[in-house]
Amino acid sequence: MLELAVLGFLYDDQLHGYDLRKRIAALTGHVRPIADGTLYPLLKRLEAAGLLTRELQPGRVAAPRQVLSLTAAGRRALLDRLREPDDLFITDENRWFTLLAFLRHLDDPAAQAAVLRRRLTFLTQPASFFWDGDRPLRAADFDDPFRRGLFTIATATTRTELAWLRETLADLDA
Repeated sequence: MLELAVLGFLYDDQLHGYDLRKRIAALTGHVRPIADGTLYPLLKRLEAAGLLTRELQPGRVAAPRQVLSLTAAGRRALLDRLREPDDLFITDENRWFTLLAFLRHLDDPAAQAAVLRRRLTFLTQPASFFWDGDRPLRAADFDDPFRRGLFTIATATTRTELAWLRETLADLDA
């Protein structure tokens, strides 16, 4: 998820590491805060893999800054990950939101639609947080207001997302 966010933000623009961390935190920080000890080793790995470069540029106030840019290989890597995301990027809500934040970079509506269809298929499968054997339990099955709340919120979120997916797919297919 972090790697996809790095590639996605650098696809848009060259960024200093601090600016990149702020953007990632705004997108995913409510889920997983981004520590320097996590981000900077990842940046070194991506640089060693030839997916990004660093360039020393004069700072605005004093010290020079290292600015990160995607290479052509980094741009291709992002597009490949968007076109064929791992299953967890379809099924895990936090990874899905990260993927969705950058899906616009695929300039092929059919490729975008294929990813959305995978999410639609996932969301329309029988699911529940709790099961009674093979039967998925629903909000009405609980006297506990907190579990009912969990189901009520999840159901409303899923219905909203399904409506958006169907509307967006219709637009992409047009």
